[in-house]
Amino acid sequence: MADYWNIAPGMENALKECFSREVEADVTLEFVIPEKDFNNAGKGSSEVKNLLKRLGVDSEILRRIAVASYEAEINVAAHSVGGKMTSLIYDDMIHIKFEDNGPGIADIKQAMVPGYSTADDLVREFGFGAGLGLPNIEKNSDALHISSEAGQATLVEFLIFFS
Repeated sequence: MADYWNIAPGMENALKECFSREVEADVTLEFVIPEKDFNNAGKGSSEVKNLLKRLGVDSEILRRIAVASYEAEINVAAHSVGGKMTSLIYDDMIHIKFEDNGPGIADIKQAMVPGYSTADDLVREFGFGAGLGLPNIEKNSDALHISSEAGQATLVEFLIFFS
């Protein structure tokens, strides 16, 4: 299983602190993401954004969360045989996990290159598959972790701090 990590500059200590504490999330939301269901893909991201807006999260942070979660949700619908989105909301951050049921990412570093895509014709017909999903997630998150290999399930998870 290959792992990819990206931690935004200056976020190393916050990330260490986050993983060292054993605090349950204040709110946990789960959404199923069916394969190639572009009519519903994005609804989980929208619900998370709306909840955080009601909780008073800053609009710039909301934008980053919305972009990263939408891109990841579309990627699960477009490139896998389905999966789920789990959002763990804490008082100071959000940790969102996307777990799919395969077929995995053969080369994570290549998949991180803007413009690289393995999208099929159906995905492209719906206007997706430009190869910007993972780079946009990375750009908008404070920490990104991807664990995958060809023929296996994929985990994409990211953290965004509220301040």
